[in-house]
Amino acid sequence: MEKRKFRMPTAYTILFLLIILVAAATWLIPAGAYDYVDGVPQAGTYHPADPSPQGIGAVLKAAFSGFYDAVDVCVFILMVGGFLGVVMKTGAVDAGVGSIIRHLGGKEKWLIPILMLLFGLGGTTYGMWEETMAFYPLLIPVFLAAGYDAVVGISVILLGAGAGVISSTVNPFATGIAAGFAGVSLGEGILLRVLQWVIFESAAIWFVMAYAARVKKNPARSVVGVGAGKIQANMEQSVEYTPRRKVIMVIFTLTFLIMIYGVIPFDEMGLPLPVLGWWFPELSALFLAAGVIVGLLDGQREDEIAETFVAGCADLLGVALIIGISRGITVLMNDGGITDTVLHWGEDALSGAGAFSFVLLVYLIYLPLTILIPSSSGLATLSVPIMAPLGQFAGVGGDLVVTAFQSASGLVNLITPTAAVVMGALALGHVPYDRWVKYVWKLVLYFFLLTIVLLLIGAALS
Repeated sequence: MEKRKFRMPTAYTILFLLIILVAAATWLIPAGAYDYVDGVPQAGTYHPADPSPQGIGAVLKAAFSGFYDAVDVCVFILMVGGFLGVVMKTGAVDAGVGSIIRHLGGKEKWLIPILMLLFGLGGTTYGMWEETMAFYPLLIPVFLAAGYDAVVGISVILLGAGAGVISSTVNPFATGIAAGFAGVSLGEGILLRVLQWVIFESAAIWFVMAYAARVKKNPARSVVGVGAGKIQANMEQSVEYTPRRKVIMVIFTLTFLIMIYGVIPFDEMGLPLPVLGWWFPELSALFLAAGVIVGLLDGQREDEIAETFVAGCADLLGVALIIGISRGITVLMNDGGITDTVLHWGEDALSGAGAFSFVLLVYLIYLPLTILIPSSSGLATLSVPIMAPLGQFAGVGGDLVVTAFQSASGLVNLITPTAAVVMGALALGHVPYDRWVKYVWKLVLYFFLLTIVLLLIGAALS
């Protein structure tokens, strides 16, 4: 009898196993809480709380609680799916991709650095992360059609934006919130973060381009196989790029540009531009409206538009579910009362450390904290008011605490299964989680070591 080969569980199974582990932790880790003032925990106020161990019922409900908690993101993903479904039916994307490939004439590799720089700028300036979910169904077919694999398409977006998020310069959702709680301005420490962005973005581009070149030269070296996945593009049968399809592609592009503009907080970045202040409800409405407009331009009937839109939503339903399940882990930790306890352990570990030891310990402590609390703004709110005052006793400025926090948060979010964007992107590209880890671990290690060097330099200069 042939021995069965081990297969990595699906993303759903991995996340449910994590939910079970977190529930078990609520029975072992004592519950506790800080005193909060205006939603901010106060250092030195931690105290035991009534235990609230999470049982089987809580485990079964965690995914649904997470889905309710992340319903705005999930609906946004479904609306993007509906919009893409309508656009794909027009043939405009196939025709546009074919036109791009033909015009590049074998120079498709230059798409990688150009697009990664754009995503990196979005990541470092306003924390472009969840919003990238809309781009995977668009760009994965482009790179598949160019002879690469789905991993290249995912990497261009996830590693491009991810390198920017790790080295957030003026990201108001992570750096801005953390700087406010640390009592420093957004400009303090920005030179170190700009240097970090240049180094990290360059390393990410080099890493992806080297892998893409190997795959292009020898498809057998792909970690998943060229053309693997449901989302594919076939350029053997060319689709005519008619004037109508060109107009549809203009609307298609404008929709994404409007999305990007709508979420950027120009006022917090000191730029004199009108601020729309959009987030997921407005973005969902944008993609719904754009889908209807594209359908009408293509001459589709009302019932045809509706059916196509709903079918597109169904294509991304699995991604929305994964995001909801991921959020359920954080909900379970909060319900079990162990989030503040884990934070308190970090507070104890940092007490009495010197400058170099302190900054390294802060960074190392934030790595597991980010796995447990994947929301950068939530983690900043919970932890920085405690970490920053401790840094003053060690001779470390609040700006360096902020840099350590965001570097750890961004690094872990490239690989952790609790990051909804990672699991959602892999689900869209049909890339198994273990293959992604096998592919990206070296770059994550580079980022880890480079961050330590930069933090030590910052501590020496502070």
